Amino acid sequence: MIQIYFKGLEPSELAREVILERIAESQERFPQLLHHRLSVTLSMENSPDQKGPDLFGVRLNISGPRFQRLMIEKRASSLYLAAAQLQESLLEFLNRASDRPRVKARRQMREFHSRRVL
Repeated sequence: MIQIYFKGLEPSELAREVILERIAESQERFPQLLHHRLSVTLSMENSPDQKGPDLFGVRLNISGPRFQRLMIEKRASSLYLAAAQLQESLLEFLNRASDRPRVKARRQMREFHSRRVL
């Protein structure tokens, strides 16, 4: 389940579709995400009334059985650029998290074999 919230900017169907498309690509590579709760918050830190550049942020919270309490946040000058950076970080994190049990098992086997030799 994917929930999208808008904070400090107007809700937009285009932004919603871009986020859903980015997350759908990640869900194709990692089907475990289909059983997780994903909430995305799209925000803008500077309003059009103030001077200075606008800074857009995308925050993703994932909670579920496999990936617990994961929070990734990216900020950029464009909402779409922030979404792209978030997707890259998400894929990197999910790759690491998926490899973690395999790496742990290999380390335990190495320790076991090194004790047997001694």
